[in-house]
Amino acid sequence: MTWPDRAALERGQVWLYLAATLCGLLAGAVAPGLAGAAEALLWPVLALLLLATFTQVPLTHIAQAARDARLLAALLIGNFLLVPLLVAALWPLVPADPAIRLGVLLVLLLPCTDWSITFTHLARGNTAGLIAAAPVLLLLQMLLLPAYLWPFLGSGELGALPAGRLLAVFGLLIAAPLALAWLLERWAERSPGGAGVVRAMGAAPVPLLAVVVFLIALGQGGVLAGALAGLVAVAGVFVLFLLGALGLALGLTRGLRLEAGSGRTVLFSLGTRNSFVVLPLALALPAEWAVAALVIVLQSLVELLGMLVYLRLAPRLLPAAR
Repeated sequence: MTWPDRAALERGQVWLYLAATLCGLLAGAVAPGLAGAAEALLWPVLALLLLATFTQVPLTHIAQAARDARLLAALLIGNFLLVPLLVAALWPLVPADPAIRLGVLLVLLLPCTDWSITFTHLARGNTAGLIAAAPVLLLLQMLLLPAYLWPFLGSGELGALPAGRLLAVFGLLIAAPLALAWLLERWAERSPGGAGVVRAMGAAPVPLLAVVVFLIALGQGGVLAGALAGLVAVAGVFVLFLLGALGLALGLTRGLRLEAGSGRTVLFSLGTRNSFVVLPLALALPAEWAVAALVIVLQSLVELLGMLVYLRLAPRLLPAAR
């Protein structure tokens, strides 16, 4: 028996996550007593997911991002200036539930550093340029997230969040795996054994995320029933976001005169969001904020379906020079 390789897992990941979600909801309905066990298992699996994801970001080669200054400028302007403005334009359409609104902000304001690379590669974009820029995008988003939340939520709603708990989760589930991933990458540069470990971890994010989605659906099924109307409404916002990101990417490509491969890179960077990183923060919130985690999972599913559409549109909208 042979296990699916990384490419096969990534090709089928959309349906794997949908199946995991449905199986989790079904298991939660049949055996609601499993919710406690699901929550206990969720945290170590999530830590492994983030570690595996971070090891695929070239954290030890940040300086390489400056080699393609025009692409880096497009990625920074698009993700950290234009995307927040797009979120602000969509903000009136977001349901008034504070937990839903927080989930939307957490997931839409942060650029992706994993799926974006996968889909850029599938679309024959400038994968090397995006890989080089990924550490810059990852570190900048962590620094800028608090500054982004304040104008949308204001001091009142921000003050209601458990800052101490969020900082603890950030340290244990984001900063610690990030530091360990950097050490593993340093080891991989010096040892064939380390390189083998990092390479093997490249296939782990897809099955680990499927387990995470299953556990969240199993543990949060009761919350889902009460928030269904709001989640349906916010799914429409996520579709509009994908349309807006498409327009921004085309505008940046033309405005900065990027070649088609780099334009496709910008397209998939703006269209994908970093749900892996913010998910632990949402899960660390008190029970009244539980819907925020479901919003992030929903966005991931909508995004993946949207990326299938992007893959068909990219060659037509950004054709390679003949």
